[in-house]
Amino acid sequence: MATLDLDFVRAQFPAFADPSLRGLAHFENAGGSFACAQVIERLTRFYTSRKLQPYGDTAPSAAGGAEMDEARSRLAAMLNVGEDEIAFGPSTTQNTYVLANAFRQMMQPGDAVVVTNQDHEANSGPWRRLADEGFEVREWRMNAEGHLALRDLEALLDDRVRVVCFPHCSNLIAQINDVPAIVAKVHAAGALACVDGVSYAPHGLPDIGALGADIYLFSTYKTYGPHQGILCATRAVIDALPNQGHWFNAKYPGKRLTPAGPDHAQIAACAGIADYIDALYAHHFEAEPQAGPVARAARVHDLMRAREMALTGPVLECLSDLDVRVLGALDPADRAPTIALHHARKGADLAADLATDGIMCGGGDFYAVRLLEAMGIDPAHGVLRVSFTHYTSEEEIDGLCAALQRVL
Repeated sequence: MATLDLDFVRAQFPAFADPSLRGLAHFENAGGSFACAQVIERLTRFYTSRKLQPYGDTAPSAAGGAEMDEARSRLAAMLNVGEDEIAFGPSTTQNTYVLANAFRQMMQPGDAVVVTNQDHEANSGPWRRLADEGFEVREWRMNAEGHLALRDLEALLDDRVRVVCFPHCSNLIAQINDVPAIVAKVHAAGALACVDGVSYAPHGLPDIGALGADIYLFSTYKTYGPHQGILCATRAVIDALPNQGHWFNAKYPGKRLTPAGPDHAQIAACAGIADYIDALYAHHFEAEPQAGPVARAARVHDLMRAREMALTGPVLECLSDLDVRVLGALDPADRAPTIALHHARKGADLAADLATDGIMCGGGDFYAVRLLEAMGIDPAHGVLRVSFTHYTSEEEIDGLCAALQRVL
């Protein structure tokens, strides 16, 4: 298997050459990644020469519309969904709010939705608000280890459940849930499966078609791009839900779940994410026959995950000798490289202390109040969260471990 070329990767991110960031290590990637050069270049070009109403007759206007279409088509191809099954919005939280409102209009009295206490409030809150409209909200609760057990889900499913909403992985526990197995249970009960992929997608774009989810959401500002959210839904779901966009856009599936006019420049810049993935594929697998977009994305996904697992091991080993509770699995293969720590000191205080060593991370509840309470942790006390991705260096990991040993 190819080994990730870190020098090539970091050369794709202008942040690593920025003098203002010298001496600082980015360990808050779960809150937002650095943007790759391909995205920045596209965004700059759009604002410089294509900041017009797109799809017009003049060359700059037509070019702007073409770049927006390119972002949709190339990302849809890599995610293994149809071009008309992908919608852009200002954030995943906003996309979820619109989606939940559409379900509210479609559901009947007595219908139910299932949410988890493993997800964070920003993306489960819109579903929970359906209780205010008279619908039943059932909670799929984690077990003592913080895992979502299938047998516990089965006890919640019946013919009244319309949709089950759960994370691909938590933003604190970070355990990677078995999406295909969960989706199979949900579909067997006649319900739809909605997956929050915000905390998973930064570690390799998922093959949504293979996962089988009816709805999958993630954020491009955590996948090296601009501040947008992507909502993927099957045509069957899009056609069944009431139109949330302008009435004159109801006939366009990709616009039915977008109430307002989209951010043209940021959508166009999202094509840079596909540029970056293709650049990684071409650099690392140039000797292989040219593969299609799903296969290219899958190879890069595996390259990223292998790199991240290799980095996660030393951090977990370092923490094993310290007086701290690590949330989630201790096997790097079972989790994303987002590590939440509970210590006698408040999470925010630990993050402030680590900042003096140039470690950029965070402390608090991270919108996961229900999760923390279920694990016996006071949300006001919070946790320290360190999160990284494939572009993190071994030197940065060594610096993190040394800083953690000092403050813990």
